[in-house]
Amino acid sequence: MSNSKLRSILLGTALVAPWLTGCGFFPSLFNPPIDHLALGNPSQATAEVEQPNNYLIRKPQYALSYNNSKGIPNWVSWHLDQSWLGNVERQDDFRPDDILPEGWTVVTPNDYTNSGYDRGHLIPAGDRTKTEIDNSATFYMTNVVPQKPGNNRGPWLDLENYCRELVEQGKELYMIAGGYGQQEAIAAGKISPPSHLWKVIVVLDQPGQGFPGITNNTRVIAVDMPNQQGIRTTDWQTFRVSVDSVESKTGYDFLAKVPAAVQQTLESGVDQTP
Repeated sequence: MSNSKLRSILLGTALVAPWLTGCGFFPSLFNPPIDHLALGNPSQATAEVEQPNNYLIRKPQYALSYNNSKGIPNWVSWHLDQSWLGNVERQDDFRPDDILPEGWTVVTPNDYTNSGYDRGHLIPAGDRTKTEIDNSATFYMTNVVPQKPGNNRGPWLDLENYCRELVEQGKELYMIAGGYGQQEAIAAGKISPPSHLWKVIVVLDQPGQGFPGITNNTRVIAVDMPNQQGIRTTDWQTFRVSVDSVESKTGYDFLAKVPAAVQQTLESGVDQTP
C-alpha cells in the first residue's frame, strides 16, 4: 500500500470516527468502555444460562442482573457524568430485550397495561440523552420494574433529577438501583412487583477520578422507598438510609471493590447533606 493511500485511509477514519461516536455507533471502538460495575457486582451475577434469576447483562450504557422468574431486573448499575447528557428526546420505545436466552419469559410493554403500575426505569432515560441509541437502550424491559405512580412520579423522580443536578455541577456519579420484597404478581403471574425500591449513589467531586478517588469523605446516598401510593409529595430525603441497611434487606454486597476500611465507613453512615 502506498504512503498516500495509507494517509487517505487514516484521514477518513479520523473524520468519520467522531460522527460514528456521536451517533452512538461502536462507542468502544473510539472511546474507552465504561465499567458500569467498577464498584463491584453485588450479587455476583454471571452470564450463565444456568443462572436465570441472577443473569448478568452488560450493555454500553449500563449493566444489570436479571431475574427471569420475576420478569424484572434484580438491580441495574451505571455511571453518570456530563459525557452522557445531551439534548436527545425521550425515545419511548419500550420493548423486550432480545439479548435474553431463547425460551425465557418474554416481558412486553403491554404486560403493564391496566396493572396499576408504571413501567419504571431503574437507569432513567434522562441519564442517557447524548445519543438516540443510548436513550433507546434504557427502554428495554430488562431495565423496567413495576412502580406505583406515587413512587415513580414522586420522590423517585425527584431523586433522579437531583442526581443530574449534581452532574451539571461537575460531579461524577456511580449508581446502582433495584428492588426487594414482593407484591401480588401481574401479567398472569409473569411479573412480580417489588414492595420497596432502593438506590445507592456514590458522588465524586471531580470527574475522571473513578473509584480510586473514593475516600472516607466521599458522599454516599442510599435510599429505601416503599413502592406504594400516597408518597408522591414526600421529599426523597425522607427515605435516606445507610448502605448497610440496604445490604441487610437485599443480601447484596455493595462497594465491594472499595478498600475494606473505607467501605465500612461509607456504608455505615446516613447521608445528611441538605
